[in-house]
Amino acid sequence: MEYSVTSLITDIALASLLIFTGQILRAKIKIIQKLFLPAPLIAGFLGLLLGPEGLAVLPFSSALSSYPYTLIIVLFGSLFIGRQSNGGLKKMITSVEDTFLLNMAAETGQFGFALVIGTSVFALLFPDLHSAFALMMPAGFAGGHGYAASIGGTLQDIAGWEEAITIGQTFATIGLILGVLIGIAAINYAIKKGYTQYITNMSGLPESMRTGFFNAAEQKTLGRETTCSISLETLTWHLALILMAAGGAYLIDYLYGLLNLNFSLPMVCLSMFCGVFINWFLKLVRLDKSIDRNTISRVGSSITDYLVFFGIASIRISVVSEYLLPIIIMSLLGVAYCLFYVFVICKKLYTDNWFERGIFIFGWNMGVVAIGIILLRIVDPDMKSGTLEDYGFAYVLISIIELAMITFIPVFAAYHHGFLTGCVLLIFFAFLLISAQRIKKRNQRSLY
Repeated sequence: MEYSVTSLITDIALASLLIFTGQILRAKIKIIQKLFLPAPLIAGFLGLLLGPEGLAVLPFSSALSSYPYTLIIVLFGSLFIGRQSNGGLKKMITSVEDTFLLNMAAETGQFGFALVIGTSVFALLFPDLHSAFALMMPAGFAGGHGYAASIGGTLQDIAGWEEAITIGQTFATIGLILGVLIGIAAINYAIKKGYTQYITNMSGLPESMRTGFFNAAEQKTLGRETTCSISLETLTWHLALILMAAGGAYLIDYLYGLLNLNFSLPMVCLSMFCGVFINWFLKLVRLDKSIDRNTISRVGSSITDYLVFFGIASIRISVVSEYLLPIIIMSLLGVAYCLFYVFVICKKLYTDNWFERGIFIFGWNMGVVAIGIILLRIVDPDMKSGTLEDYGFAYVLISIIELAMITFIPVFAAYHHGFLTGCVLLIFFAFLLISAQRIKKRNQRSLY
């Protein structure tokens, strides 16, 4: 059947039905609540089971596998719309230096570690693997389904590796599941060892964390109304800004294609730059106050939910089975790295609340920030450690570095593995060294 608007609406409707089902299952089934499985993750597995790769009960279209990359293009269009300056780079780094340095070290270290394994051990054990295979583990673990789709899409366009997105989405799914399950096991271990500062058991968690629904007292306002509904609904205004950025990326890509050059431009970065331009233009015409950043973020989070669903539901079982052994080995190595980072590096280099800060990094580096928040709220229910606030402040700079990473890493991975590995590892050790030196200086000052 030819793909059409009806096919698009059907795919979105089926995805929405399964996400709805996943949320209901989370609210009603105790074992799912104990595992803290996100509704889009549950829905994705239902889609995989009932979709074309499984029982073929649901009539998803042939475009199912194209949605993750398309959605990440839309998502990246939202990243800088409505973002305000936070007082300068120096102030930002000074106030949250440990958070910035150790969060960035965790992510760059995971990429560097994977590249070393890929260019040495895997090159010998699995010589027929694509040279960028190992890169897809951190793309899925540290980056989640979004970065996996982005890096996989770039490798597909530049290096011609058609299976890159499927491999990346598989690693992202494994990371989400293991991030929750192993994260909870790590918390239980930390409680027994006395590493946690704010809880002594896991029995006092709020009911909303288990069921996925806030009660009436916990419910908050979604965002500010910035437009008069007589003219235009606020949500329409914000959604239009995001879609304009994504559309701008496709327009630039089309115009660039007319030049018939051999090098492809990363679509996600084009979308992000269009978002930056829209933000600059609105400031220029003094309409920047008409943007509610919280509303933009919520729309982006909704896109991410659908991204997770389509990323899992579109996994090609045949490809996963073909790469099953290296996927298992790489996933175990990825988990080992993340646990080592928490219980060795964070314990050594964080000067306060090392486990609370470390378990947040673990959740983020295994899945997405949401998993890190879930684990953090378990060990720090009242958010007394300041972990999330520091991360939110540092993320302004972290996000810029991440965008550079997902832009250039797959490009260099396609052509210059040795140079890329050396650069990433150098950055990783530089972050750790700077962090250690700053701790040493603070300790010396405290003696006087």
